[in-house]
Amino acid sequence: MPARIIDGVQLSKKIRAEIATRSAILTAKGVRPGLAVIMVGENPASEVYVRNKVKACEDVDFHSVLERYADDLEENELLARIAILNADPSIHGILVQLPLPNHISAERVIESIAPEKDVDGFHIANAGALMIGKPLFKPCTPYGCMKMLESIDYPLRGARAVVVGASNIVGKPMAMLLLQAGATVTLCNSKTRDLGSVTKDADVLVVATGKPKMIMGNMVKPGAVVIDVGINRLPDGKLCGDVDFDTAKYVADWITPVPGGVGPMTITMLLMNTLEAVEHSLTHHKHGAHK
Repeated sequence: MPARIIDGVQLSKKIRAEIATRSAILTAKGVRPGLAVIMVGENPASEVYVRNKVKACEDVDFHSVLERYADDLEENELLARIAILNADPSIHGILVQLPLPNHISAERVIESIAPEKDVDGFHIANAGALMIGKPLFKPCTPYGCMKMLESIDYPLRGARAVVVGASNIVGKPMAMLLLQAGATVTLCNSKTRDLGSVTKDADVLVVATGKPKMIMGNMVKPGAVVIDVGINRLPDGKLCGDVDFDTAKYVADWITPVPGGVGPMTITMLLMNTLEAVEHSLTHHKHGAHK
């Protein structure tokens, strides 16, 4: 029996419908969720992501602002622009599309975003809050993966979870969220010895390495849940994940496809974080008023 598919497109639709409803309630109260997306320079992959993000905002009736700059933009100009958006009450989330041109420090740019508007969840204050189990925003991709596990009602408490890839954007926060949910977590990287013996132990396997088809079916535990975060373009133009879907689907119990798996979820959780940013700001003002 091939594995059951966790369909990110369907799940996204369901969550976006909920977001649209909550957004309409806020808009009726006079606060329309607003997201600013900043893109510096030309990058075909970023183009696609940015277009999808803006379209997603329109679909749930958010206010969205897309700002494009040439790749010779100075870092201090970008920081000045972010400072203005930080102070703009109509903007609840600020997202700077990575990668940035080499002369601009992504770290400095991320740190300049107000933590309460950091809907990517990359600010050091949010990364630290996630570490102690009290995140203001969960990074969008790991958040989406957790929603996928929730959608199949997977019992994470006590399960063995293996995350392959230890980036700040996916791997590390993913490990933290799984840990918080009660799983026993192993975090692997490109230097892990005998990777297959580690991944074969996983009830839940999350792969985010950017290496096409690196996890083969014989590296998967029978009956496991496989979440494939990778999206790679093969020489023939086809998209594939970091997991070899064709062999893994005969071993796993559940698997996410590429495309149509984690991808749509990432943008959906960006919308969710923006919505939550508005809700945070309202309760914050409420409490502020009592002081």
